[in-house]
Amino acid sequence: MPPTRGRSISPQRANKKSKRAKTPKSDLNTIFAPGLLKPSNVQGLHASYAQSEPFKYAAVNQLFDDTLLKDVSKEIMDNIYFTEKETDIYKVNQTGDLASLSYLSKEQLALFPSLNILRNALYSATFRDFLRTVTGCDALSGSKQDMSINSYKKGCHLLNHDDVIGTRRVHLLNQNMATRVTSIDSPIVCRRVSYILYLPLPYGQPWKSSYGGALELYPVEESVTGVLEPLTAPSKVIPPSWNQFVFFEVQPGRSFHSVEEVVVEPGPDGTQRLSVSGWFHKPQHGEEGHIPPEDADAGREKSSLEQLSSSSTQLRPYPSEFTPKSFLSTEDTMFLSEYLNPVYLSPKTMKALAARFADESSIELHTFLRKSLSNRLEQCLRDDDRDDQLSRAARTNDGGGRAIIPSHNCGVGGGRGWQAKGPPHKLRYCVLARNRPNSKGPDVQTGQHTLRNLQNNLFPSSAFRAWLALLSSMIPHKYTVEARRFRPGLDYTLARSERSAARLDVVLGLTPIEVGSVNDWESGRYGGWECYMAPHKGEDDPAVYRSGHSKAIAQGASNDKDDEEQDGEDHDGTLLVAQPGFNRLLIVFRDAGVLSFVKYLSAEAPGCRWDICGEWEVEDRESGSESEE
Repeated sequence: MPPTRGRSISPQRANKKSKRAKTPKSDLNTIFAPGLLKPSNVQGLHASYAQSEPFKYAAVNQLFDDTLLKDVSKEIMDNIYFTEKETDIYKVNQTGDLASLSYLSKEQLALFPSLNILRNALYSATFRDFLRTVTGCDALSGSKQDMSINSYKKGCHLLNHDDVIGTRRVHLLNQNMATRVTSIDSPIVCRRVSYILYLPLPYGQPWKSSYGGALELYPVEESVTGVLEPLTAPSKVIPPSWNQFVFFEVQPGRSFHSVEEVVVEPGPDGTQRLSVSGWFHKPQHGEEGHIPPEDADAGREKSSLEQLSSSSTQLRPYPSEFTPKSFLSTEDTMFLSEYLNPVYLSPKTMKALAARFADESSIELHTFLRKSLSNRLEQCLRDDDRDDQLSRAARTNDGGGRAIIPSHNCGVGGGRGWQAKGPPHKLRYCVLARNRPNSKGPDVQTGQHTLRNLQNNLFPSSAFRAWLALLSSMIPHKYTVEARRFRPGLDYTLARSERSAARLDVVLGLTPIEVGSVNDWESGRYGGWECYMAPHKGEDDPAVYRSGHSKAIAQGASNDKDDEEQDGEDHDGTLLVAQPGFNRLLIVFRDAGVLSFVKYLSAEAPGCRWDICGEWEVEDRESGSESEE
């Protein structure tokens, strides 16, 4: 569930100095759905919870009195402002923490009588005892109330995570952007139970599974390093349903879940996945059952954030030493001419490109592959999307032309030659399978053969190493390279960085453009863009883009460095955004600590995002020192 930020939910600012508003004492049996708190029902839920998979969770079909919930939804839609938030991991419209209800004036609180009753009922001692009995968890705090209202409209999503975060971790994340991917000092895991109460709108109309927005629960397996990691596909999917309440004990490294992208248009009836979600925390200081942080962390599994922290790309050394030269050898030129556009082998062009790269630390080369190779490849990849039901035309719902989210096994397995790569709390996309599938026709004519050729022969070659050295004025020592296929509605990478080492990133974009249509990829509306962000030093959550500014960058409106210099510094730390395209080579020198990610690819995309992605450990040719601290 996305993190909340403390801001007033009222049209006016909350009065911080006002006393906590008193709430009417109501009979909880009339607030909650009939029979919810009966011992027989509680025991039945406990038994179901104990047997649930892939991790322990419970789903209550009707939590509150229906009339109360209808009044709550009306108060929300009439009086509450939502803020659009977008990061590498989510896009959602969200309010601030509903704990601010306690600090509203009488006039402000009068706007939310039903919402206040709902909040107080959720965090009442009676309901906390209910949760403890069902889950078997330890004591829950009554003073720490952590909840917000989320509206998932078209395009909103939440990627894989385990919900583990704590006070100290939040502080670090706000102080240093790299804490998502660098080591974290003894985080305090404060969340104990995670929950979501569904209020999908409009009321009275069932939420269809084709709308998206389902809660996905993931099984885990032990990795080669002994750490539990989620599999690439969920094993349990829970579509939203009015008044349904889903909850589970937060389990570091186990309670992995995500929310499907919502693909339905809001329309005149305001269709949206509305919910109240939050957490029950461990008892706070002074509450019964409080445990000091140093004792609470003993023996726990690694959370998803800590696993991100410990991630590191494995690079392969070249088989031979490298002597830098000021020109390409005849042998290297002949080899590269089989792949590259001849213009990029011209000494004059290479010299100009090297000078530009030295000034800007990044460069994008259009029409990089020779035309005979790229034309055949583009058509093959377009055909692969169609055959694997991943083109937009193949995924269009008959009801209103709405794109649907493909299944997780779409495009992989079954001899297709692709397999899903994870773990999804770090990344998910498809890579070429090691064993080639049987081909009906000449293998040389398939898109997969060309991709394998680029992945296995061009990028790792000594000739391409020499070409990179000339253009970047650096010596490549180690590398990794893979062909990647990002499926619409499924795939992405989350922000990562190298803590103490710089890298040279090389990405050959191979995303086909629809024949006879405008290149909508450039608009940024589909996601799938490659993003680089600077280490953060401010107070705000660095991963949260200011909505308008991020959209402008995604649309290419703020990529001009001169404009940035006139405005001071970039508002959200975005250094570079590169949209998907075909036959474009992007080369970026990524300093230590700089974050990079590929934004989640929306189900609205015309097809897959394809590329060949390489990463090099490099040494500065002039200084003779490796790009490491």
